[in-house]
Amino acid sequence: MTYDRLLHVNGWVLFGFLGQLLFGLRFIVQWVASERRGESTIPVAFWYLSLLGGLILFFYAFWYRQDSVITIGQCSGIVVYIRNLMLIHRRPRQRAGEAGA
Repeated sequence: MTYDRLLHVNGWVLFGFLGQLLFGLRFIVQWVASERRGESTIPVAFWYLSLLGGLILFFYAFWYRQDSVITIGQCSGIVVYIRNLMLIHRRPRQRAGEAGA
């Protein structure tokens, strides 16, 4: 890699930095939530930041970098993030059904 490519900043690179920022923020959100509860916990915001950051990094890797390794890596994570959010949002409906039974 040349230094010219490393130091070149355009809209795509800024977009990629945004994805990385959101992806990194999820750990701070998780840390703060755990400290407040006094035990390890994963708040819902963690999964939303993971999904949003992962999607941005996916698009950055696929269209700008054309990097199959990063693209495939983000795809697998995105599936996990979506599934966790599905499970989280299904839980209140299940509880409502149990209460009515």
